[in-house]
Amino acid sequence: MDAAIEQLLYKGTIIPAHPLAIDEQRKLNENRQRLLTRYYIASGVGGVAVGVHTTQFAIRNPEINLLETVLRLAAEEIEAAQLDRPFIKVAGVCGPTEQALSEARLALKYGYHFGLVSLGGLKDYSEAQLLDHVRKVAEVIPVFGFYLQPSVGGRIFSYEFWEQFVEIKGVKAIKTAPFNRYQTLDVVRAVACSSRKDEIALYTGNDDNIVADLLTTYRFNVNGRIVEKQYAGGLLGHWSVWTQKVAGLFARVKNCILEDYKGAGELLTEGIAVTDMNAAIFDPSHAFQGSIAGIHEVLRRQGLLEGIWCLEDHEVLSPGQAEEITRVSAAYPHLVDDDFVKEFLALERNQKLLQNA
Repeated sequence: MDAAIEQLLYKGTIIPAHPLAIDEQRKLNENRQRLLTRYYIASGVGGVAVGVHTTQFAIRNPEINLLETVLRLAAEEIEAAQLDRPFIKVAGVCGPTEQALSEARLALKYGYHFGLVSLGGLKDYSEAQLLDHVRKVAEVIPVFGFYLQPSVGGRIFSYEFWEQFVEIKGVKAIKTAPFNRYQTLDVVRAVACSSRKDEIALYTGNDDNIVADLLTTYRFNVNGRIVEKQYAGGLLGHWSVWTQKVAGLFARVKNCILEDYKGAGELLTEGIAVTDMNAAIFDPSHAFQGSIAGIHEVLRRQGLLEGIWCLEDHEVLSPGQAEEITRVSAAYPHLVDDDFVKEFLALERNQKLLQNA
């Protein structure tokens, strides 16, 4: 792996989960798909995750077959940007072992650095079988582990599972997204207590606790020795919207830590605003049914997407969700990047990169 990519991973960065741009006929809108990637690059993020939940798992259905296309489009836009900084490319890796290995090889074909290995949907696998599954994927591509909340298809794992998981040589990072303090603690403690504690970067996926996760130092007594571990950054669906403001907030968090946590209280208060905004987008009051449509609605209002269409008919806004998005956008204008997006789209039009808009 490129040393600069690995250094950025451990230092910590912003990795938004990349949405899928489709038209009213539920066909890929390539121009808009490319536009989203350019928006994230312009916003100052350190990477993108493609082919993940926010990109919609249905892209893998044989009749849709968009996984390779979205991986390719993002990779092409990143290459075309000719960045003078490292940029992490994460590809979602799903399904039974043979499918996961095929997806890992596909990710490598397009230059992705990590495979975010989802263990969702593998209900028939024991924990031992899942560990073997991850070991096999790690032989193909460096692994970004993923603890997914049960309410959207994940499962709860034992602490012993994570003890063994973190010892897999190819595991380079773990995204914790159980939306649960106890389960999050299991992962962090397993990393801190492992022989690979300095070889695994922690990334928050807990959209309900983003700022607090980033600010927290986890401290453990390991055989009489104090070991500390912190989150390096985040890989989040929430960060796929209002992304330019995310970059500013992330910089404030990192500066706060460097300055001995001066201003941490203010940032924690800011974190409550972020969680309120996330609740509007991710729709926990309806068991997250409107989460993808909520992301699309924000991007539609800004002009980055033409509509909120999803691949599956049931993926729509929940009752009252649009009003909630309006409420939080008005309540926290300092966390909304509408002005930046307007300037970005104007530049795109001037450069004739944005077509049919």
